[in-house]
Amino acid sequence: MLRQLSYFASAREVTVITTQRTEPIAVVTIDRPEARNALTGQMMADLVSTMVELDDDPAIRVIILTGADPAFCAGLDLKDLARTYDEATSKRPSTGREIRSLLPILDTPLIGAINGPAVTGGLELAMGCDFLIASHRASFADTHARVGVMPGGGMSIRLPQLVGINRARQMSLTGNFVDAGTACEWGLVNEVVMHSALMDRTLELARSIAEAPPESIRELRRMYATLAHRSDPEVYREESAWSRRWMNEKFNASQFEKSRDTIIERGSSQQ
Repeated sequence: MLRQLSYFASAREVTVITTQRTEPIAVVTIDRPEARNALTGQMMADLVSTMVELDDDPAIRVIILTGADPAFCAGLDLKDLARTYDEATSKRPSTGREIRSLLPILDTPLIGAINGPAVTGGLELAMGCDFLIASHRASFADTHARVGVMPGGGMSIRLPQLVGINRARQMSLTGNFVDAGTACEWGLVNEVVMHSALMDRTLELARSIAEAPPESIRELRRMYATLAHRSDPEVYREESAWSRRWMNEKFNASQFEKSRDTIIERGSSQQ
């Protein structure tokens, strides 16, 4: 996989994407704090291959993506980009996965634990996650216009989907930073917690996801990815047909009975 992605890479670089596995959860950390976790080509190659490897591992049910303090990710390393990018090598090689928001499309749920600033490419990376939990130290900005480049990692698609077109335009045209509280109000992140509690809270949510049957989680994520951003009347019929196919082909009655009792007990404990 890494060899396939060598168009990103420089042989002089050291891998700084680290993985901590505590099955069924894996925590992937962008670990280049001296550069605020700015992404070089080699780091992008390593990040993609790491995500694909974890996605292919049936023991891993949830992936968490975070950065080494003080930043989540400052975006692409512009010096590296200028050194390695040219027209002849700009075409992405086949990875077996479609790339979206700088990340491959995964079957495994991906939670972003945003520990600090997520800027431009770093924001695109964050928006490739299923949802985001933010430290109170987190902030978010799109500086594409300020540095004179155009987004290619999903910014003009995902940002307006999450915060609305007018707020997305405000962020992209001004390049101003949005703090964690405002990002939560706008719908960019789901929760804001104290910095010291960020990983504990994210792991708590990851464990909740990991408790569900992985086949159900994967199918539900596919439904969201396919249907969520449509508003035409036909989409409701498609959801209903999708549900019927699942019930006919994959529904497990005994698992349903077991899950129902567990859910009732879990609901009582959360009240």
